[in-house]
Amino acid sequence: MAQSPMAEPHVASPGAMRPFADRVVHVTATAPFRWLAAGWRDFLGSFGASLAYGLIFVVAGLLLTATLFAAHAIYLFMPLAAGFMLIGPAATLGFYAISRDREQGRTPSLGDAVRAFQANPGPMLYVGFALLCLFLLWLRLSQLVFALSFPSDIGFDAQSLLNATLFTGDGHVFLAITLAMGAVVAALVFAGAAFALPMLLDRPVGMVEAVATSWTAVEMNLPAMVIWAVLLVLLTTLGMALGIIGLAVTLPLAGHATWHAYRAVIRPAPPTQPAI
Repeated sequence: MAQSPMAEPHVASPGAMRPFADRVVHVTATAPFRWLAAGWRDFLGSFGASLAYGLIFVVAGLLLTATLFAAHAIYLFMPLAAGFMLIGPAATLGFYAISRDREQGRTPSLGDAVRAFQANPGPMLYVGFALLCLFLLWLRLSQLVFALSFPSDIGFDAQSLLNATLFTGDGHVFLAITLAMGAVVAALVFAGAAFALPMLLDRPVGMVEAVATSWTAVEMNLPAMVIWAVLLVLLTTLGMALGIIGLAVTLPLAGHATWHAYRAVIRPAPPTQPAI
């Protein structure tokens, strides 16, 4: 398999005692911006397939928001929006497939993007299930913090919730605890999933091997990965701030760029030796 042109030279990385450290390439702190540039080129070069796949999540987000309003549960919007970043790696799997197809000279399609999980279905299912469990745990913790932070007579309309959150002491406590919990959970998920799903798409490895490799790669490239995590959060937040519709652009950009991040940080699999 040809290596992406965005991959950097194979430089010896510190931390050789970490699991699968021999697979990891050290990158500079400015590398994430090159990954974004490559992701933008992929988005433009596969505009139809990328936009169509991104619109799936836009429609799902709009339907979910409408459901929360109808159920008078709009207070769950922020926890759900933050939790989306936990399952984001699974959601962007199709964008990895589109970038891979472009890299290999194939014409990307929406159908291939939707069926990307078939490349390595078992381990991908395990990773997706683990992310879903963390998402549900995060949602439950957010509900508990909300119940403990606010008085029972607070209005559940959007304006009352916004005022209570931003302009009351209880709201500040809620924000502080939620942000602290979210930062810890998000950091753990990011370290384990940053490169796991692209690796599972790219080669026949198991979930534990992919997650361990991702964790090691993040540890060994911490400055670059901190910047990369911030950029991903900004892209997701921007997409949601634009009425969720912005995700049709920012989500494909993040997904395609993540494939180039994987190509730059994880060495290609060694060629398979032919049987004798």
